[in-house]
Amino acid sequence: MRIGVYLASGPLQPLEQQISQARRLEARGIEMLWLSQLFEYEALALAALLGRETRRVALGTWVVPTYPRHPGVMAQQALTAQAASGDRLVLGIGLSHRVVIEKRLGLDFSRPVRHMREYLEVLLPLLHGEPVAHEGDRYRVRLALRIADAKPPPVLVAALGPQMLRLSARLADGVAIWLGGAAFLERFALAHLREASAEAGRPLPRLAVGLPIAVCRDPAAARAEAARWLAPSSALPSYRAVLARGGAAAPEDVAILGDESHVRAELLRLAALGVSDFNAVCVPLPAEPDSLERTHALLAGLRLDRAD
Repeated sequence: MRIGVYLASGPLQPLEQQISQARRLEARGIEMLWLSQLFEYEALALAALLGRETRRVALGTWVVPTYPRHPGVMAQQALTAQAASGDRLVLGIGLSHRVVIEKRLGLDFSRPVRHMREYLEVLLPLLHGEPVAHEGDRYRVRLALRIADAKPPPVLVAALGPQMLRLSARLADGVAIWLGGAAFLERFALAHLREASAEAGRPLPRLAVGLPIAVCRDPAAARAEAARWLAPSSALPSYRAVLARGGAAAPEDVAILGDESHVRAELLRLAALGVSDFNAVCVPLPAEPDSLERTHALLAGLRLDRAD
């Protein structure tokens, strides 16, 4: 399991601080940086920039919404970031949420699974250097790209419900799951991924899981802080459904909070379930200012594809 750290911009940081943070995390041995796509710096532009400012660390987007971007534009941006980084990009894409797409951006969010299927049917060939002639309900595309110095990046799709999990297993390289802990994987997600990939004659897709995490001395206080910090996720229907399917009542129920031995054991559990990539979203704990340093130190020292 490759362990990555979510390169958060909150509290809001100037671009130079984010570049410095990325360099520090790479220098201490973090394997991957996950870049947010919210309403701050644009993730693929940031990936291209960090690709020039770092040398080894993988750069993943978590996740770029598809509705606002034509798949041809997404392919161009991704291949540009891939070329800039020396083929270190992992392209995470997703539907986002109805409240964001319709209420904030003013776009139509209807038929999301069909939208994603057609989006992948256009995006994936373009990433592989193939011309596209697509006639669908959502997209009508005649396009070829000319970007010679980039390999196609792996594409992970944010998938939480059964239809999106199965679609991703059939078409994409993997899935990205936020707030789906071990119980959600065991009870729900893995069965859909295994069945759909077997039906398509494909291997089990790459499985990336993002969870809140903090190495701390006071798990109860950390849980209370995590509840406050994660409150916006509690309001979104898709995340409420994920939590319910995993038997969790609130986002803080799936957070990994505790001392080094507890956090390590929980990460080992995820690795044993087949999680290939972990997105560590570090919970800020004002009462424990050394928590972030302890968390980064633990994550940098773990190599869960080996005996430890």
